[in-house]
Amino acid sequence: MKINVVWSTDEESNKAGKNCAKKAVLDLIQTKLAIMFSSEKYNQEELLIGAKSILGTAPIIGCTTSEGIVVSEGYIDPENSLYAGMMAIGDSETEVATSISMKINSARETGNLVAKRAMNKIGTKLLPSYFFMIANSEDEEEYAEGIREVIGNVPMFGCGPTQKDMKIYTEEGIVTNGVAVALIYTNKKIENIFENNYHETINSGVITKITGNNIDEINEIKALKKYCEWTDKKVRDVKENKIFEESILKPLGIKTSDGNSIIIKQPLIGNDDYSIKVSNKIYTNTAIIQMQISKQELINAPTHTLRKLKNNIKIKNSIQSDVNFEESEKAYLIFQNYARKKVIGQDIDKMVEKLKKEVGNVPFLMTFTNSECSSSHFARLMLSEIAFCDI
Repeated sequence: MKINVVWSTDEESNKAGKNCAKKAVLDLIQTKLAIMFSSEKYNQEELLIGAKSILGTAPIIGCTTSEGIVVSEGYIDPENSLYAGMMAIGDSETEVATSISMKINSARETGNLVAKRAMNKIGTKLLPSYFFMIANSEDEEEYAEGIREVIGNVPMFGCGPTQKDMKIYTEEGIVTNGVAVALIYTNKKIENIFENNYHETINSGVITKITGNNIDEINEIKALKKYCEWTDKKVRDVKENKIFEESILKPLGIKTSDGNSIIIKQPLIGNDDYSIKVSNKIYTNTAIIQMQISKQELINAPTHTLRKLKNNIKIKNSIQSDVNFEESEKAYLIFQNYARKKVIGQDIDKMVEKLKKEVGNVPFLMTFTNSECSSSHFARLMLSEIAFCDI
């Protein structure tokens, strides 16, 4: 397995796609997948045309992002330049098929559709080893359910594009409201760690009333008032979209059934009726916890999480005495929520330097996403790190 991570800041969209692809496939014998993330300022159609002119029929999957990217060379700042980042995977023992669709009828039906199309491209009824999904945040659970109805409960990783002028794309085309999937057939390991990096506080309660994705009541008290009580805020400070900024360091979370992790449910809007609209699905009679993190902890988080990921890989493969762990990881793909990046702000270089030391010589691509998903967990304000391993 050989993986290259490249980037471009060309002003012309077509040229950016072409130059990324040229550098990405320079020493790849067989390009099985190109993962690309690009500035919202580019003409995405021209970007894809440029990339495809070099990649030919190789599968592509990606989306727009808004906070730049991080690569081995450092942080590519959207304030100073346009940007496109690409990770190209070459491996004779891996096959990948992509598919994309705008939302048709329901998200579940659409997920079902793209999974079937991708499997038809591969030409087998065998189930994939992994799948990678990019979807609009509000429907991602349903898209994933539809995909799994076709391929089963295989491991997955994924993200959602940032919201300003979002586009999702594959080599087939571009959608603004839909889903893209890459089915990955391989004998190599893809390891994923999905963390929030926040701390639990003593503030917790039970969701006693909901309406859609709105928490109406916690412990039978208006949710917004309860949040203000927990965080020592005034209601006027968290009304409407003000709660979005306030909750980046103090969000809400729900424990997974095994108790090993907490999935963040970020407050998005403080409604006039004192309910709170949150990211992703919620259910009544669920315990919810007020979480907390500092800016310095956000800066340190990618490095700490990568260290855990590397250790997990070493432990899982410790029985293979012939494996050289120093060389097993061929690349890292990192999704970090864009709101976390906004808090880090001008200290992004501190985060990058810490991460680069931990990464070493392994190529990596970090992008800042609107949502993050892994296996059966869908959330915001999370950190998802994926290792592509040649074992």
